[in-house]
Amino acid sequence: MFVERKIIIIKMRKPVSGDLNSELQWFGSSLGLFGERDKDKSCYRLFVELLKFSDKGVSSDELAYRLGLSRSAVVHHLNNMMKSGIIVSEKNRYMLRMARLEELVGELKSDMERMMDELKKTAIDIDSNIKK
Repeated sequence: MFVERKIIIIKMRKPVSGDLNSELQWFGSSLGLFGERDKDKSCYRLFVELLKFSDKGVSSDELAYRLGLSRSAVVHHLNNMMKSGIIVSEKNRYMLRMARLEELVGELKSDMERMMDELKKTAIDIDSNIKK
């Protein structure tokens, strides 16, 4: 089954402070999760909440209730995280794709390597057809 992925990596200066919230904010921002449009930090709060439920998952209704957000806002952020390969949904419960962030980064790296390999093969085919 083909799964469309939209992986965003933003090179950002890592915070010097080293406190957990700053590192989580940097981590998620580097993955393109938290943009300037996330004024109320709803996506950041959602990401942190998902970290708490990484082993058993949580429903969108539970997340909306726990965070005081509308279900539509929660579903919007969850869909974006699923497209990027950060979370998965099983039986209407959402969880990180991998239980540990280190493993998640490894999986995202593998996804990107597969994408780049496919792009390179296509580039070679295009180049050879253009030069005919």
